[in-house]
Amino acid sequence: MDNTQVTVSWDAHTSTRFHHIWLRDHCRCPSCFHPITKQRLVNTFEIALDIEPLQVASTDEGLSVTWPGKEPHISIYPWSWLQLNSYYFPIPHEQSSHEKVLWGSNIRQAPPAVTYEEAMDPDDKGLYKWLSKIDQYGFCFVNGVPPTPEATEELSTRIGFIRETQYGKLWDFTSDLAKGDTAYTTMALGAHTDNTYFTDPCGIQLFHLLSHTEGTGGATLLVDGFYVADILGDTRPELYSLLCRTPVRAHAAGEPGALYVPSPSSGYPILSHDYGTGGIGQVRWNNDDRSVLMDIIIGDEMVDWYDAIRVWHKLLTSPDSEYWVQLSPGTVVAVNNHRVLHGRSAFDGKRRMCGAYIGIDEYRSKLTVLREKFETALPQGSQGRSIWHPYL
Repeated sequence: MDNTQVTVSWDAHTSTRFHHIWLRDHCRCPSCFHPITKQRLVNTFEIALDIEPLQVASTDEGLSVTWPGKEPHISIYPWSWLQLNSYYFPIPHEQSSHEKVLWGSNIRQAPPAVTYEEAMDPDDKGLYKWLSKIDQYGFCFVNGVPPTPEATEELSTRIGFIRETQYGKLWDFTSDLAKGDTAYTTMALGAHTDNTYFTDPCGIQLFHLLSHTEGTGGATLLVDGFYVADILGDTRPELYSLLCRTPVRAHAAGEPGALYVPSPSSGYPILSHDYGTGGIGQVRWNNDDRSVLMDIIIGDEMVDWYDAIRVWHKLLTSPDSEYWVQLSPGTVVAVNNHRVLHGRSAFDGKRRMCGAYIGIDEYRSKLTVLREKFETALPQGSQGRSIWHPYL
């Protein structure tokens, strides 16, 4: 210990440092952190910036720190928790078993799928399997679903509550332009993500073809945006960087009673990073809903940006990237709209489709709770979720 921080040596070659104020702010005794609500009780703003412990000690339970006060306050920090949260010289951890699998057109050989019975089983094991596959691949089929809106809605709510938008709660539509969107036509739709005009685009989309009679076409297109972004970053890093930093304005204006633009109105880049993992975190791309591009003012970057989206589009539409599948009644596909782009081929005849939006936070919450339930590695306390849970 010195006058500003504590150094913990894990072995002869590895050590990390923790500032005194950080340690005091993260005390998780019952008077500083509520054991049930998992909310901070300590008054951060009453902690002196130059606070120093009276004593630090190594114990079997963890790092013991005694703080000054009318009555000395003792904090215990588990060693595993300190390692996980080492911010000053972070400690490398084993690769998570939840790593993303990037894929191209070859995914058609063995696409991720579960059965309706698995997803609906009240023991939640099948639900966990389904949501884990979405997390890993960005999409997953559910086979054997009764071809009705009611069954589709019931399946959707297994993940979380359905997000209602200007298109309604559960969509149930045909190509009649009942809504001002090209999805309500027979036209082909290129690979895109939905809701680029929302500040918070939907997370999970579920599609269910209920019927298609007196016509052909309408094949579903899926493209792994993370896979394409990875190729772009490797082959044209300067264009990848441009797509990561250039905000793109977007709108939804086909409904007379609605005109959506994101906040801020300058929009968001096509590619966004997940700074927790260091990799790509979100894809936002719908060229049809793009508004006036006006936030590039550096030299010739406007021309460079158009070159970047041209290369991006070429990679998206490459036979190596496109996975085409003809859906049929009884098969639902759930897609992570922050990662996987979707589209369709043109069609004729009478085609009825239903589906729903689920928020990304609702999906991630459900997945995390199921991981707690089925993966014993996640700590549990006597009062439910451990106060040392890695997400807290």
